[in-house]
Amino acid sequence: MTEPEFDADGYPTETTLKLIENWPHANFVELMEFVGKAWRFPDFFRAFSKDGRYVSAFEISTGGWSCNEDLIRAMQANVVFWACCWESSRRGGHYTFDVKRLPN
Repeated sequence: MTEPEFDADGYPTETTLKLIENWPHANFVELMEFVGKAWRFPDFFRAFSKDGRYVSAFEISTGGWSCNEDLIRAMQANVVFWACCWESSRRGGHYTFDVKRLPN
């Protein structure tokens, strides 16, 4: 699956959430790009570069939307991703991730 799937109400399907939970650790930037496609309120999903060359950080906010909170829970269930990339979170559903792009 290259694109997230949604149910009739616009929520990510269980298949989409399971894919996030089991995403291989080969490239977490691709994981974040996939999550970004599923994120409701794309203005609350910001990718940026810390070194001026590669996307390496993400600031995201759930906006209180339950489907975004489902995506966060799926990301937390991906233990390797969360241990390696989670940088901070704060009240209100705001998260920062430091994600390294692997060299080609």
